[in-house]
Amino acid sequence: MSYSEAKEHTPGRLHELFADPYRAFENDTDERQLHIRVMLHTLLARPMQRGLVTLRVIHGWENGGFEPADLQHADFTLHNLQDFEAAATSFHAAAERNAPLPADQTAILAAPLADAIADAEAEGNALTDDIRATPARWPAFEGGLALYTLFKMYHRLVYGEDDTYRCSQCETPHGLREIHEFHLEEGEFALLAPVRDEQEAPYLLVLHESQLGPIGQLLSESLPLFQDV
Repeated sequence: MSYSEAKEHTPGRLHELFADPYRAFENDTDERQLHIRVMLHTLLARPMQRGLVTLRVIHGWENGGFEPADLQHADFTLHNLQDFEAAATSFHAAAERNAPLPADQTAILAAPLADAIADAEAEGNALTDDIRATPARWPAFEGGLALYTLFKMYHRLVYGEDDTYRCSQCETPHGLREIHEFHLEEGEFALLAPVRDEQEAPYLLVLHESQLGPIGQLLSESLPLFQDV
């Protein structure tokens, strides 16, 4: 296991903006709404204007289930609020028709997990069925800690979390990313951002399909404030 794959509760870019990011978004914090808008400007609006943001809408886990193969997603490029609204409309239309929700063919957890297990076994590591099937034991093999960190993020976005905000670092297919995870009364989402404001580095906005409405409302109230900034 390599602890450089992921680290929980790490200082991140919001620590440069707020004295205590872990308190900045709590309901009893002064200027909470300002903090939310500053965060959105830094981690979403500016990279969105540069065409660097992908919206990832997840679904498939329900009733406490968390099998990696059951987690589905659909990715959408975000340049503006209209792109977000179009993504939300595609999900709403599918639900109205009682049709399958939009889903990409790639498996965001199952495929990299299978690859990491295959690599570990190719190196002579014997992995028990319990290690394979238990996310908390994935750190036993190379790449498993990063996958477990992402698994926990997806799980919290589906099933909820008490902490208003948390920041982690994790290796991803795009390199090392800060995971800024928000569980606000306005909605729940995560932003995966480069550790520095790199001009061309991609960002990822992740949320459960049930949050498209609430987060759409939050963005419609916030993003227009940044158009001339």
